[in-house]
This record gives sequence, C-alpha cells and structure tokens, in this order.
Amino acid sequence: MKILGIDPGINGAFASIHKDTVTVHDLPTAGEGKHRIIATAVLAHQLRQLGPTFAVIERVHAMPRQGVSSSFRFGQAFGAIEGVLGALGVSLSYVTPATWKRALGLSADKDEARLRAIQLYPAAAPDLQRRKDIDRAEALLIARWAKDNLEVRRLGETDAA
Repeated sequence: MKILGIDPGINGAFASIHKDTVTVHDLPTAGEGKHRIIATAVLAHQLRQLGPTFAVIERVHAMPRQGVSSSFRFGQAFGAIEGVLGALGVSLSYVTPATWKRALGLSADKDEARLRAIQLYPAAAPDLQRRKDIDRAEALLIARWAKDNLEVRRLGETDAA
C-alpha cells in the first residue's frame, strides 16, 4: 500500500511511503504573494505518478488572530487538495496534529518534528535539512502515523478473522 501524508496549505507538502521508499515534495503552487494558489493540474500529475492508494491530510483549523484573507486562502488550498485526491480516487482520511504528534512522541516544537523525521528516514535527510523544510517533515510523519495505524488496523482484522 502506498501511503500519502499531507501537511496542507500554500506552503504545505506531501510525502509518500511505500515499503522502503520515501518521497517528499512541496505542494506545487502558481502565482505570487497573496495570489498564490495550489497548482491543481501539477499536483494531480505528481500524485498520478506516485500512485498512492491512501492519503491522510492533517486536519487543522483557522488560528486566532489569523486574518480573514489568509484563512480563506488556507481553506481554498485545503479544498483544492481534497478535490485532486477525490478526482484521482484516492481514499482519504484526516488526523489532527495532536493525534499524530502524540503517537510519535512529539511536542509542538516544529524543529523537533523535522529532526524526528530525519531520525526515522535518514534517506530523506537531504530533503529535510533546512528549518523551512518542516512542512515536508510533518507530511512524512503524518504518512508514518497513517502507515502505523493502518498496520495496526489490518493486524486487528487478521486476528479477528
């Protein structure tokens, strides 16, 4: 099963885990500044190439004191990602930051998540070196959370059968 983890938003990222292969990408965008949007055709092409069977998107919400405009842009990006996954027929689920971070023993410290991703996936380290690569790292850890939970679920179903 090829699992996709997505840290949504204009500066978001996605990561794929399949057996021993890990890939990490920034979400493709078009436009400049406040007019930047998710490049849905590019995203669809990239995801078609990856061929994920299951995706998990981090379920986040508007933050206090976040402007109306930026909240709208975030929601627009989130919806664009959902639309691309739906059009490609990829099964989709959601996870809150608290849930996946707790399962991986992480605090709210963003750099801690980046270092943990490098620890778990040393081959991905070149794509996670910079502090600004946190969205890539979080996407990878979301995929890891999904992989761990899917395996637990499948093992439970096997035991029951």
